[in-house]
Amino acid sequence: MAQNSNGPQSDSATPLELLRTPPPKERADAARNRAAVLEAAARLFAEHGVEAVSMDQIAAAAGVGKGTLFRRFGDKSGLAVALLDSREQALQESVLHGPPPLGPGAAAHDRLTAFLDAYVDYLMEHLPLVRMSETASPGARYRIGAYRFWHRHLAILLAQTPDPDAAAHTLLAALAAEHVAALLPELGETRLRAATLRLAGAALATP
Repeated sequence: MAQNSNGPQSDSATPLELLRTPPPKERADAARNRAAVLEAAARLFAEHGVEAVSMDQIAAAAGVGKGTLFRRFGDKSGLAVALLDSREQALQESVLHGPPPLGPGAAAHDRLTAFLDAYVDYLMEHLPLVRMSETASPGARYRIGAYRFWHRHLAILLAQTPDPDAAAHTLLAALAAEHVAALLPELGETRLRAATLRLAGAALATP
C-alpha cells in the first residue's frame, strides 16, 4: 500500500509482483532454438540496424526454418519484445527488491526520480527495439505486459495525487519510444531526461 508521499515507499503489499512477465516455460529443444534466434537477432540488429534486417536473415543465421521463426515470434516486433524481456526483468527486479531509492525504502519523490532515470537509461540503450515493440500495431505499447508494470509502479508512487492512474499514464506518455526518437535529435538526451523529471515533480506537487 502506498504511504504518505514524503515517507518511505514499499511495494510489498501491492500486486506489483503479479504484473511481472513470467519467463517462458518450454522444452529443452525449443529453449535452444529460442536462444539461437535471439542471439542471432541481437547480433544482426546490432550490426545492421533493426529496420535493415529481415526475418529470413535471422532464421538463416539462427539455423531454424522461417516457418518456425514466424510461428514462435510472429514478426520482428515479437522478436523485439522477446529481446527486451531480460532487460525489463532486471529493471523490474530492481524496482521490487533492489536497494533504495530505486527499490523499496525511499520516499516517493526519490523512488520516482530513480525509476525515471533508470527507465531513460534503458530506453536510450534499446531505443530501436523498444520503438518497434511499441509501434507494431495501434495500441501495441499498452498491451505489453511491461507497460502495465511500469504504470502500476508509478501509480503507487503518485498515490497522493488527485488521479494517480492518469498521472502515471501521462508520465509514461513522455517516455514513449516513438516520441523520444522523434525529439532526441532536436533536444538531446539531457534535456529530455530533465523535462521528464520536471513533469514528475510537478505531478507530485499538485495539491
